[in-house]
Amino acid sequence: MKKKLLIVESPAKIKTIAKFLGNDFTIMSTVGHIKDLPKKNLGITMGDTIKLEYVAIDKKDKVIKDLVKEAKNSSEVYLAPDPDREGEIIAWHVEQEILKVIKPEHIHRISFNEITKPAITAAINNPSKVDLKKVAAQQARRILDRWVGYEVSPILWRKITKGLSAGRVQSVALKIICLRETEIRSFKVEEYWSIEGTFKTPTHDTMTALLTHINKKAIELESQEKVDKVIQALKQEQFAIDSINDKKRTKNPVAPFITSSLQQAGANKLNFAVKKIMSLAQNMYEGVALGDAKNPVALITYMRTDSTRLSQTAIDQAREFIPAAYGKEYLPASANMYSQKNAAQDAHEAIRPIDVNVKPEDIKPYVESDIYKLYNLIWTRFIACQMKPALYAQRQVVITGGKYTFKVTGSTLLFDGFLKAYQTDDEEESEKNVKIPQSINEKDSLDLTKIDPKQHFTQPPPRYSEATLVKELEKLGIGRPSTYATILTTIQARTYVTIDKKRFTPTELGSRVTEMLSENLPKIMDTRFTAIMEEDLDKVAHGDMDRDVLLREFYTSFSQDLTKFQEDTTRKNVVPTDITCPQCNAHKLVIRIGKTGEFIGCPGYPECKFTSNFARSEDGTLSLVEAQGPQLLEETCPSCNSHLRLMKGRFGEFTACSGYPTCKYIKQNIAPFPCPQCAGNVIERKWRGGKFWGCSSYPTCKFAIFADIENKPCPTCKAPYLLKKVTKAGTNISCSEKTCDYKLHLDPETNQ
Repeated sequence: MKKKLLIVESPAKIKTIAKFLGNDFTIMSTVGHIKDLPKKNLGITMGDTIKLEYVAIDKKDKVIKDLVKEAKNSSEVYLAPDPDREGEIIAWHVEQEILKVIKPEHIHRISFNEITKPAITAAINNPSKVDLKKVAAQQARRILDRWVGYEVSPILWRKITKGLSAGRVQSVALKIICLRETEIRSFKVEEYWSIEGTFKTPTHDTMTALLTHINKKAIELESQEKVDKVIQALKQEQFAIDSINDKKRTKNPVAPFITSSLQQAGANKLNFAVKKIMSLAQNMYEGVALGDAKNPVALITYMRTDSTRLSQTAIDQAREFIPAAYGKEYLPASANMYSQKNAAQDAHEAIRPIDVNVKPEDIKPYVESDIYKLYNLIWTRFIACQMKPALYAQRQVVITGGKYTFKVTGSTLLFDGFLKAYQTDDEEESEKNVKIPQSINEKDSLDLTKIDPKQHFTQPPPRYSEATLVKELEKLGIGRPSTYATILTTIQARTYVTIDKKRFTPTELGSRVTEMLSENLPKIMDTRFTAIMEEDLDKVAHGDMDRDVLLREFYTSFSQDLTKFQEDTTRKNVVPTDITCPQCNAHKLVIRIGKTGEFIGCPGYPECKFTSNFARSEDGTLSLVEAQGPQLLEETCPSCNSHLRLMKGRFGEFTACSGYPTCKYIKQNIAPFPCPQCAGNVIERKWRGGKFWGCSSYPTCKFAIFADIENKPCPTCKAPYLLKKVTKAGTNISCSEKTCDYKLHLDPETNQ
């Protein structure tokens, strides 16, 4: 009897799903996308219908062949890539291939938001067909991104430097960072003062209040001179309590996580990069080992969603759990419901734990600490969203004396409600730890016992962090949360931005690219236009707009701007400065952008060859930075016995002979084991993305390891070495053999 075939997107899901379906099913993976537009040409033909040329992705020919072969020998085929547009196009591409060997009535599209037996069984029992509207929306997005990236990037290469890229959403995100930097550099600092007064009540209690109004107008104290005059006047006044306003205030629980809110909370609360958050969430969705590597357990629902909707099953679970764990007083009379504007994928649920009874402390002994932390965040947020609001007693006291008004507001938490499970990021700092005596009454006379003036200076807007940039992109409707991690990674990989104290600063290169694109392609760099395009893509996915109508409207104006951009042959890889060349005193230095990055130099080259590194201060002022020379080492060269020296190259530091160019020795770190493929040396190599280990016989042998090496045999399978990855959360050690499940996590403090 023929088996049924179920095809998923990620191989990590296979073990998790296999334990639910038994021997009736064969489960295979596409390992991501199997087809895409070609690398060497545009792959898009404009005609009566816009046609796409799809080709197999590198090394996916065998995957396709294996899927077709298995489909031919199966009674039914279930296409189960992820339940989003990318998953839909994967399902469609697989369907196109297996239609060669199996009839369409035996091909089914299924999707599930959680990897559990009930969810998968329900999906199989209620199959559908590939959603061609979603396919069209994904194709439209891919074509738009292809046009911008494929057509614009070569112009940037010609005008600035090779290796640059433009992106329909990526470039707008970079523009947002650059605009913030312009605000910071043009910001004018202004002085202002505040005055706090400490008052003694008739019962000898004290309270501190802030001066807010003079003559019923908000205070404006811009100088020490004004402050001194006010202080002298305050000392002459008699003060009394004008009013006491007591009220109760509720703080409602926050909605369960969607992709963007998870990214923001993970960055703010856990200090995780957005890319890391999505990777950890993917692992939890697909399944992690909880003591038994052969039976991984899926912990959360699908992590790419714009919807705060919860299934009735999830709500019932939470409402059963809350009174048992926290008490009946924490359970509202009815379930809390949340609405999300413009939910593009409302078919999905919010991100939540699959089983609320699997508590964070239950998984802690079995998983790496980062997975535990993120699961704890998701679990507590979900529980909190179904709890009662927090209740505060809020008291505001207004104190007057002559023309002067002081105010103080304090809050007391009466009932913690959902805060019992989850602390929000926006607790009112100004109301914390403010003590207001209970014994006071209106009209009570007060003694002003202390006057505390404080000088302040206005601050420029902060640079964007990953969390605040994601928040801004979401607010503007630019991109989709599922693409944010890729966007943030790309702008860093292209050296368009640097990160200092977790804040983005545009490089000269990033600013130059943004300026050039804004001048020449204003429409694709317009935030509102980009947001409208996202809305139109959603309309295509829902069948409310034709794919080709959207694409033609875009390309009409884009192609006109692109033609003008291409015809301008001016190279613009220099940025003028107001610094006079210290060597020739004849020219103002310019910032140049070359293959190895940014530097400052004299435009009088080749007559004047002055160059220098440079730094830019907070207000944009440039200063020259003297380059550090090579550092001579005690260690000697094994080839010529000269001293080695520490050098800085394109990809970081390296050690080489000081006798160069006579001696060209470069020190290499060699792994303590031979290459498993050709028995040659495995050496440490460096590239723009970091370090890796590779065979010295490259390109003949392409063996490579993208991790550090732990020179110990695997205690499980005796492989000759282990892989080591060091993170802030500790060190993760795993076996170098993919078929071995050995893993070890070392705590950063105890190293155990």
